[in-house]
Amino acid sequence: MRNRNQPIAVEGYPFIALFAFVTLVFALLGWTFLTLLLLALTLFTVYFFRNPERLIPEAEDAVVAPADGKIVYAGEVENAPMLDGPAQKVSIFMSVFNVHVNRVPYAGKVIDSFYKKGAFFNAELDKASSENEQSGLLVETTDGRRISFVQIAGLVARRIVCYAEVGDQLERGARYGLIRFGSRVDIYLPTDTALQVRLGDRTVSGETVIGTLP
Repeated sequence: MRNRNQPIAVEGYPFIALFAFVTLVFALLGWTFLTLLLLALTLFTVYFFRNPERLIPEAEDAVVAPADGKIVYAGEVENAPMLDGPAQKVSIFMSVFNVHVNRVPYAGKVIDSFYKKGAFFNAELDKASSENEQSGLLVETTDGRRISFVQIAGLVARRIVCYAEVGDQLERGARYGLIRFGSRVDIYLPTDTALQVRLGDRTVSGETVIGTLP
């Protein structure tokens, strides 16, 4: 997968280079205030695209958080995307201060995917799950269970990146994409999954166990 063992996600390089160049120009022109402003923006961009390593839980039944952020929904829904039926849904909202590299919640093979254009409502709102621009994957585990997870653009985020394709075999905790500048990830699990998180909890992608499969 892309971005493995890189401290900064490669998608951030163009932004960092641009802001650093403009900072240098302003510095050479002697424009102190603008230089400091652009320097701060450059440093924040580096911070935003950080890509830290994570310690993946060893328990085989553990489903890990696909994103850093805050739980804004945890419970059952009647009709899950790509599953065509009820599921346990966990939604994680990522602010601009969270790591935005997304990770695979559970190992399996990608058997379907979709991309849908849409609106750009605040990703913390429930209607973002159905109305906003989004990209989803359907993964089948080795024992035949199916899990879907959906990257959702937000009010500021306007660019979803997904590295995985149909046919790929994904490892739990592996990096599979990112969303730029504030967003949300929804994950849909089998109804008999025991959820380990609740509304308001904070998650760390690839490390926080959000549920366990029976």
